[in-house]
Amino acid sequence: METTHARVRLDGVLIAYRDYGRPRVEHELGDVPVLLVHGMGGDGHTWDRFARTLTRSGRRVIVPDLRGHGRSARTGTYPFEAFGADLLRLCERLDLRSVDLVGHSLGGYAASCAAIEQPGLVRRLVLEEQPLPLRSHDEPATLTRRMPTVPELWHATTSLLRHPGAAMAFDRSMTRSALEQFRTPNPAWWNGLPAITAPTLKLRGGPGGMVDPHRLEHFRTAVPDCTVVAFDCGHSIHRDRFQQFTAATLPFLGH
Repeated sequence: METTHARVRLDGVLIAYRDYGRPRVEHELGDVPVLLVHGMGGDGHTWDRFARTLTRSGRRVIVPDLRGHGRSARTGTYPFEAFGADLLRLCERLDLRSVDLVGHSLGGYAASCAAIEQPGLVRRLVLEEQPLPLRSHDEPATLTRRMPTVPELWHATTSLLRHPGAAMAFDRSMTRSALEQFRTPNPAWWNGLPAITAPTLKLRGGPGGMVDPHRLEHFRTAVPDCTVVAFDCGHSIHRDRFQQFTAATLPFLGH
């Protein structure tokens, strides 16, 4: 399969992406691409293994680098809503009428924003370990409840060795902004959740994850069609529990 590597200017920001095009294997959802959206500090290469799985199954796969990551441009500010807007602009530029969105961590937040803004575009929504923002009057919670295990530290180290360019390209200036946004109540996002029409699969890790269990229950009830699946690993389920991740995600996406 031919893969396109491109950079497009979307509302003045260069966004890089890879498009795996139309697979040779036919699938009934061949006209519905899957967008895979990475988390903060990484780039689209975190999805390489899952992208290959999807393309072998007959799906077109599009993998962007979020602004400030990978081959995409850096910007002066990084409001979370801008990441979701970039996804919508990319879909518009590629003339996509229906997509499945799979997002990890910050990428999950971007995907949720896109699904709130344009619910008719999103056929299925998968949110892996997306930290849930505070609601009004919520007390800040500790994101990580334990130290990383030795296997998790090993995975993080080997990921850096495999893709050192991601760490080099990442605009670290967004870290402070991201933490401030996660610590600031976002009632507009919570109020928008009932607008999501796509069946939604929320994947959460174990004690080392970043999903607050109390807010998770509010999320589950706010989204009209939401299923929650828990895993016994930390924040990167698709990396640390790949087989379990695919077992949960592929049937949900129609495979």
